[in-house]
Amino acid sequence: MRLEPNEYIFSSAISACSNLMLLSEGRQIHAQSIKGGYASVSFVSNALISMYMKCGHSKDALSVYSGALQPNVVSYNAIITGFIENQQHEKGFEVFKHMRQQGLAPDRFTFIGLLRSCADSNALHSGMVLHCQTIKLALDSTACIGNVIMTMYSNFSLMKEVEKVFELIQEKDVISWNTFIAACSHCEDHEKSLRAFGEMLNVYHMRPDDFTFAGALSASGALASILYGKQIHGHLIRTRPNQDVGVGNSLTNMYAKCGSIAYAYKVFNSMPHHNLVSWNTIIAAFGNHGLGSRALELFEQLRAVRLEPDSVTFVGILTACNHAGRVDEGLVVFDSMQERYGIAPEIEHVSCLIDMLGRAGRLNEAEAYMRKYPYGEDTVVLGSLLSACRVHGDVVMGEGIAKELMKREAVSTSPYVLLSNLYASDEKWGSVAEARKKLKGSGLKKEAGYSLVQVKGNFEKFTVGDFSHTRIDEMLDTLTTLARLSFHLTNSVFL
Repeated sequence: MRLEPNEYIFSSAISACSNLMLLSEGRQIHAQSIKGGYASVSFVSNALISMYMKCGHSKDALSVYSGALQPNVVSYNAIITGFIENQQHEKGFEVFKHMRQQGLAPDRFTFIGLLRSCADSNALHSGMVLHCQTIKLALDSTACIGNVIMTMYSNFSLMKEVEKVFELIQEKDVISWNTFIAACSHCEDHEKSLRAFGEMLNVYHMRPDDFTFAGALSASGALASILYGKQIHGHLIRTRPNQDVGVGNSLTNMYAKCGSIAYAYKVFNSMPHHNLVSWNTIIAAFGNHGLGSRALELFEQLRAVRLEPDSVTFVGILTACNHAGRVDEGLVVFDSMQERYGIAPEIEHVSCLIDMLGRAGRLNEAEAYMRKYPYGEDTVVLGSLLSACRVHGDVVMGEGIAKELMKREAVSTSPYVLLSNLYASDEKWGSVAEARKKLKGSGLKKEAGYSLVQVKGNFEKFTVGDFSHTRIDEMLDTLTTLARLSFHLTNSVFL
């Protein structure tokens, strides 16, 4: 520029540096704004605060703030958001408290940053206090605030609170619907997630985006409902011929979870572009279907296109080797994680490895790997090895692992049940009775199993031992009729 820049130009240039994370250039423009006498102007100082915070220099941001002529709500918002983004949540709340003491009323941008920090840091009480303040300021009914509050409550699996917040949003946008659909799935209410998707399309006539379809497909996969999944796929074919890679990944995952590996692979092959998530999804799909050879072939193809595998890739490969019984290849893959790719094994990898060795009856090797890694003390890892001991009848090792599990805070009935079954397989009936007595004394109850049956588009839940269904008498009569019919047909065949 040949002209002398003014405060508007400085503000725009500093914002550009902020978005591009150009700290050095931002400092130079900061120096020029001081020379020109514009650094203390509110929107220049606010832009500088945001720039320094985004670049991780909170001290410089506070220095600019202290030199501002009249700090306003935007200034405080920049400081609060900066601290939250830099994982300094307590400082963010301190600035918020100081802001209120100065008599400034927070706006929606103030609450967005603070509420997000509550969702991330498990500070439910603080989030509820903030929610109350948004109600007092009549901000809770706006979409941008309501969406963040829904996300916060869903992270704590508080579905009723999510529904209340969703209902109070006056003008729901696509993000509101996406947040609600995702919250339902997160809280394991997948049927409600699909109902919300249908309501969004057919009642409110909202135009869904890629995130909407990804959420609905995830719910279909979780319910193993290929009927709904195919309907959503058909809608995508009609309305969105150029699918986003994320939607393609969701379709692949949905078909795989519904048991249709052929459709899953067909969708994968039809995608114009693949990212690492695409490869991880299809590798996991083949692995979960017991097709270890195909999963390993896809892993080689992934390396051929020069994509670096991540920790999720190795979970899929180890699962594939486990389900296909390819133990030696699984061990090679596990050892190559750190040696070749520099990926340290996490609890998921160790769990897969222990389960794989345990299923193959290589219990001593499994125990050796378990002791080698810090995750060996985890209840899931110990439970996996205990299960393998039961399958292969190793009472001595199983007894030791069960005792280790019982020393920890009891959260599940599994150790007691597995130990009891292990004793039963060795006909140690006195020990069986003792294990059952310990289970009874622990106060834990085994969660009842249930099945979901899809009837005319709705899901009916049937729980073991629960006869409270409204049509239970009708069902029992039908079952009795079918049993009699089966008996007569069997006898007629023999006659």
